[in-house]
Amino acid sequence: MLNVGVIGTGMIGQDHIRRMTTVLSGVAVTAVSDVDSAVAADVGGRIGATVHATGEDVVADPNVDAVLVCSWGPTHEQYVLAAIAAGKPVFCEKPLATTQDACLRIVEAEVAYGSRLVQVGYMRRFDFAYRQLKLTLESGEIGSPLMMHCAHRNASVPPFYQKEMAITDTAVHEIDMVRWMFGEEIAAARVLVPRKSRNGGDLQDPLLLILEMASGVIVDVELSVNIRYGYDIRGEIVGEDGTAALGSLSPLEIRTAKQLVTPVPADWRERFLQAYDVELQEWVHALALGGRPLGPTAWDGYAAAVVSDAGVAALRTGERVEVTLAEQPKLYLGVSA
Repeated sequence: MLNVGVIGTGMIGQDHIRRMTTVLSGVAVTAVSDVDSAVAADVGGRIGATVHATGEDVVADPNVDAVLVCSWGPTHEQYVLAAIAAGKPVFCEKPLATTQDACLRIVEAEVAYGSRLVQVGYMRRFDFAYRQLKLTLESGEIGSPLMMHCAHRNASVPPFYQKEMAITDTAVHEIDMVRWMFGEEIAAARVLVPRKSRNGGDLQDPLLLILEMASGVIVDVELSVNIRYGYDIRGEIVGEDGTAALGSLSPLEIRTAKQLVTPVPADWRERFLQAYDVELQEWVHALALGGRPLGPTAWDGYAAAVVSDAGVAALRTGERVEVTLAEQPKLYLGVSA
């Protein structure tokens, strides 16, 4: 049994705790903490977990084998570094850290430790549809890839959502996904600004993010975060000999009143529910079998941060911005899931 300590018991933290206590096997939640001590006490009391005052106390708890970081983004670096220092595997929800320098410090700490401890929560790699798309691409059935068309549409976003979050918080999932899908780095980013939607308020919404892969594959990502009708994630790869795309939004079709309706997911929790389950179950199994995570690495978290910064710079300037990464340590070569 893997004993996990959870740092951050807000929405995603509580969802992961629900997952680990009612859905997954081979795992138990033994400790929790949150900046809101009352919430932590309530959550911990319901599952019989020790409630700690700080995230560092969770890491240090001898009854914690591995750590799950679900706290506010700016705190991720300190907790991930504490877990590395303690030699404990740590699953960190995205972002790995809020700056590329902070991500690089985590990479350097893990390299100094000498083996992988960190996994970053990019759940699309664990989604059945995306995995099937990647298998189709790798089979050669559609030939060499030339382009990929993506859409990331939210019904709405919260009031605190700011313009640059379309890149750093929304598009970052596509940024990680295409690096994994094509097995290569992103070389440059551009942002095109279409006509503004009346639903966007003060935001510039939608945006079109253009990513240039190292091989020359071009990826376009439509970012529409106030499209009202639901949560709609799309992806199609155009190859030399054919195309492959993600399937239907819903396994259900409703026929009534002379209409055929395919329900659209309300939000990311509904669309990627099973991906989150698979993601954490595979993390638990990997630690049980080999003692180290096999999913998205600290390097993946760092690379996503660098590309996000390039995207933000492109949004601000209207120019093409090249992506420059540090030299990739040998620890991460060929190990990303």
